[in-house]
Amino acid sequence: MGKRKKIKKQKVHKLSVKVLLAFLIPLFMSAVILLVLIRYRVKTIIVEGNIHYTNDEIIAQVIDSDLAANSLYLSLKYRNRDISGIPFIEKMSVSILSADTIKITVYEKSVAGYVEYLGKYMYFDKDGIVVETSDARTEGIPQITGLNFEYVILYEKLPVEDETIFQSILDITQLLGKYEISADKIYFDQRSEMTLYFEDIRVRLGDISNIDDKIVKLKAILEL
Repeated sequence: MGKRKKIKKQKVHKLSVKVLLAFLIPLFMSAVILLVLIRYRVKTIIVEGNIHYTNDEIIAQVIDSDLAANSLYLSLKYRNRDISGIPFIEKMSVSILSADTIKITVYEKSVAGYVEYLGKYMYFDKDGIVVETSDARTEGIPQITGLNFEYVILYEKLPVEDETIFQSILDITQLLGKYEISADKIYFDQRSEMTLYFEDIRVRLGDISNIDDKIVKLKAILEL
């Protein structure tokens, strides 16, 4: 009789332990989650690598919900993640500097200029490969005119006769960026001689020879 009571008490004890654990485990997990949400809530954000988008625009893309305001969540979600749907951005990564501070590193696509084709703005890189197509024009990227092509395919090179023109485009756009000169349009004629357009101003630069000296003189003239 005493043995049965002992066994019954053991069963009751085990059941009580299970009930207690069933109550404590969710409570503990809830406390841990709450601690993580509070401790790792983002308060300070550093953005680097962005050119075509402001810091606020990048932050709005990354932190698009209450859950996304957690530094641990963001560091996992944006670990060298390929980005789609945002023009000119190839990748973004988020690193934790402290529990409430993160750094967003933006890796933008290299863009040398754009051409207009069938009502679209077709942006291409230094090698002439079309990296982005958009309905809107992006400030700071010059339109390249005078190139002859019959079609444009995204992620393929612009089909021009003389592909050395892309090196000239890269040289001139890099120099314009170096001297903080923003041209609206760059025209190449059949002899690959350049004309720059700045609103109502037109500047004929000739060919690519001595282009650095030409841009230095242009900078001085524009500052008069």
